[in-house]
Amino acid sequence: MVERLARAIIHLRYLIIVATLLVVASLGSGVRSIQFTNDYRVFFGQDNPQLAAFEDLQDTYTKNDNVLIMLAPHDGRVFTPENLAAVIETTELSWQIPYSIRVDSLSNFQHTIAQGDDLIVRDLISAPEALQQDEIDTIKRVALNEPRLLHRLIPPNAQVTGVNVTVELPGQDQIHEGPQVVQHVRSMVKDLQHRYPQIAFFVTGVVFMNNAFQEASKADMRTLLPLAFTVIVAGLLIFLRNFTGVLGTVIVILFSIALALGTMGWLGIKLTPPSASAPIMILTLAVADCVHFLTNFLQGMRKRLSKHEAIVESLRINLHPIFLTSLTTAIGFLSLNFSDSPPFQDLGNITAMGDVYAFCLSVFFLPALVAVLPVHVKADATTSSRVMESVAEFVIARRRALLWGLGTLAVAFISLAPMNELNDVFVEYFDSSIQFRRDTDMVTERLTGLYSIDYSVASGSSGGIGEPEFLRKTDAFARWLREQPEVLHVNVITDTFKRLNKNMHGDDPTFYSLPMERELAAQYLLLYEMSLPYGLDLNNQINVDRSSTRVSVSLKTISTKEVLDLEQRASAWLEVNAPELRSRGASPAIMFSHIGARNIRSMLIGTSFALVLISFTLIFALRSPTLGLISLIPNLFPAGIAFGVWALLVGEIGLSLSVVAGMTLGIVVDDTVHFLSKYLRARREQGLSR
Repeated sequence: MVERLARAIIHLRYLIIVATLLVVASLGSGVRSIQFTNDYRVFFGQDNPQLAAFEDLQDTYTKNDNVLIMLAPHDGRVFTPENLAAVIETTELSWQIPYSIRVDSLSNFQHTIAQGDDLIVRDLISAPEALQQDEIDTIKRVALNEPRLLHRLIPPNAQVTGVNVTVELPGQDQIHEGPQVVQHVRSMVKDLQHRYPQIAFFVTGVVFMNNAFQEASKADMRTLLPLAFTVIVAGLLIFLRNFTGVLGTVIVILFSIALALGTMGWLGIKLTPPSASAPIMILTLAVADCVHFLTNFLQGMRKRLSKHEAIVESLRINLHPIFLTSLTTAIGFLSLNFSDSPPFQDLGNITAMGDVYAFCLSVFFLPALVAVLPVHVKADATTSSRVMESVAEFVIARRRALLWGLGTLAVAFISLAPMNELNDVFVEYFDSSIQFRRDTDMVTERLTGLYSIDYSVASGSSGGIGEPEFLRKTDAFARWLREQPEVLHVNVITDTFKRLNKNMHGDDPTFYSLPMERELAAQYLLLYEMSLPYGLDLNNQINVDRSSTRVSVSLKTISTKEVLDLEQRASAWLEVNAPELRSRGASPAIMFSHIGARNIRSMLIGTSFALVLISFTLIFALRSPTLGLISLIPNLFPAGIAFGVWALLVGEIGLSLSVVAGMTLGIVVDDTVHFLSKYLRARREQGLSR
């Protein structure tokens, strides 16, 4: 049957080539429809509870997607007329950033003071060039003693300061909205750097993190894919030593990638940082299929078979194992659909599609192409064949020593795998060569953190945030949070109430406390809100009916393990001290911290399912339950050994590594299938001994 198929391919070779070109042109044109999404939310499925909590919080209060610009004067003195002028100009220009809805800085901080019976609300800094030194000292003292500013927009040493821009992207054009903001900010900062050479500017924030995912992925595709392609082509030239074979393989690789990405475009699947690595994986899988066909084809020609007979013989030998490897590889990658992270599902599906396309191209198009193109080989044994024979003889002669030695070594490494801890630092997804990573590290070290946790604490009644007991417990929660070693800053409405209570008592410091009556608190809040300028209202802290308030916690750059530990401690504190305020923490940091553990649990199920399916496939295809079961060992050991080595070198597993076992299973099976199929052919067809 295989021989008839092979001869039909040779007979219809021109038709197959033309049909392939038409299919590639039509399906591959879908590449034009591919969109790249750089929103970190794509890492989380719609049923993800942490995403649901975060979106609920975003719907209740002002969104907290932001751009944070840190100004770092070279002389380490923020409070000088020249440097304060830079803060004011940066603040004013930041209002012009696309989609900005709020700008917070030292200059526009709404400072409240009492003048007689009046409450005066005004910018903390204005006209810095006219300020006297004693006035600057007063501004500095206010800033460094204001809990809403300290560790958020100014550190205790007052050497740097920040301008935080809240951005609300419409979400109608994710491809361009974020990059538009980034491009504007970069241009703005470049101009500011030119105007204020005495200040260094650093930019971070959620919007820049999203953009960094996109830029890093595109940079990888521009560098890693060509590098991998170059190395593989060089390897093919060295080992095949045949230009036609190398050319055919290159075409199959390019067509496989084009077909997979084109199909992705037609299906409307968006490209994400994880799925952007699919072309490299498809490249390696396509090469494997081609090489198996070409190796036996060239060996046949070196044994003086005609080109057509060599094609028939190679397909006879390889069609079954190439089909098996493609099937089992696709099963391995499709197991990524068990992942809780949609981008890894997309990665599995795209790679599986590329694997299927590579199979079709390598057994139909490549033989047809080779049948048309001229092929020149020398009729002698190759050096690589002699090397492989030597390896085989060595393995046979040392089989017991190798079995027990390598088996013991493998088991030793696998036993180390449980030493890995589930941990991640998602800022470290980016290499230090990326500007976002360098700026974020600098901002975290000198000013505040990119990580945060938000709690929405509810009073249970409309206007209830003014209840003295509610304010007391909310303030106690904020004080507890400030005592935690991971916490840099806590933004809470109770600080505003304390300041207003002090203001309304003639700025007497002894009255820096919470109001004792609900009506009084409501009056304070109304008076304060009526005095706030546009864009600086309290919608980022309290909801519309004044029934709940947001407690925002800024964190150091910590690992997911530490984030989860803090979240658990906070939940325990609320359970004991204020059970009626019990709130689930919500933020990107919380989401990324949970997804790793969720994904590992999901992928254990997916990998187990794929393993069972692959095992039954091999048992059925090889017609040998014994060999099918034996194949489990070389299929599973590589991932286990790798995680053991990883435990020694790193010791931490994050989101990106949680899918490695499923991917490895799909790829490693190729080696097992080809070896066992050739082994069985030697036993059954040629009657050779084991």
